[in-house]
Amino acid sequence: MNFSEAFKLSGLLCKVSPDGKYLASCVQYRLIIRDVNNLQILQLYTCLDQIQYIEWSSDSLFILCAMYKRGIVQVWSLEQPDWHCKIDEGSAGLVASCWSPDGRHILNTTEFYLRITVWSLCTKSVSYIKYPKACQHGIAFTKDGRYMALAERRDCKDFISLFVCSDWQLLRHFDTETQDLAGIEWAPNGCVLAVWDTCLEYKILLYSLDGRLLSTYSAYEWSLGIKSVAWSPSSQFLAIGSYDEKVRILNHVTWKKITEFEHPVTVANPRIIVYKEVEKSPRVETESLTFPPGRAQASSLFSTQSKYDISQVPVTLQYVKPVTDRANPRIGIGMLAFSPDNCFLATKNVAISPRKAYCQGTAVPT
Repeated sequence: MNFSEAFKLSGLLCKVSPDGKYLASCVQYRLIIRDVNNLQILQLYTCLDQIQYIEWSSDSLFILCAMYKRGIVQVWSLEQPDWHCKIDEGSAGLVASCWSPDGRHILNTTEFYLRITVWSLCTKSVSYIKYPKACQHGIAFTKDGRYMALAERRDCKDFISLFVCSDWQLLRHFDTETQDLAGIEWAPNGCVLAVWDTCLEYKILLYSLDGRLLSTYSAYEWSLGIKSVAWSPSSQFLAIGSYDEKVRILNHVTWKKITEFEHPVTVANPRIIVYKEVEKSPRVETESLTFPPGRAQASSLFSTQSKYDISQVPVTLQYVKPVTDRANPRIGIGMLAFSPDNCFLATKNVAISPRKAYCQGTAVPT
């Protein structure tokens, strides 16, 4: 694994375009577009203030830059560098911004989550959606981009509203059996919506497209509950990571648990392969060094390469003991990701050293 020269970056704002051709990065109020292959600068855009968030459109033709402090979103075009769009939310403020699946609508969430404003880049029309819930995973789109699910909070109760993305008309509206809804996620086939409750309670609910409650699953009570959720690409499995450092897999037929994965600190099973990343610097002949060194020579002196070696079991991983008497303790399964063929599941236990991840095998019915 080789690394390029380091370049300036602000706020960790760096994203690769969906088509994999471009790399967008931000330095204060400047947006820089590079070619992924050689990292040459293709476009340089100047925004009105320091950029706090960037996001590519689904077709990689546009990129939005959000400046939350000023309540402004600027949109830039890669095909037409002279074209740009400015969206000003005014006194309503701005706390979040994202693209719709078609890449031609922008959804802005105002301060205090009073409403979501849908801006069309094609028709310049504006639509408003009231009562969005203030949660991290409160908006979810189906994979085909036809529908949007929105978590809402009205009169101290949680609701789900389903919208048609073509005209933003309301399709369904129903309440959920949650105390404080924490997130929603569509199955890839768009037939089932997973809704999970606050981290204070282990509870996940499965709803159909017409709002019917298909099933409810709870693994335990009176302890911190769900931390992460992920669907398999085939929609056959639902992986649930929780604060008890376990992953439970539900099937799509009965919505019951079919298996459970633990995350041991000591790996002793000889059937498990443990990879360790090893970094090394290239060897440089001292006789060939000059002072001051040239640019190419200086780059080779400080460049590093990495590879993965197989470690012999048993292996004891570095475990960071969480502070349990504070909010949001570093414990539990914070990341889940299925392989495209549904055969493997990658997980990350946040209490383990940040550079450790697990890869589990899942049985796929034929």
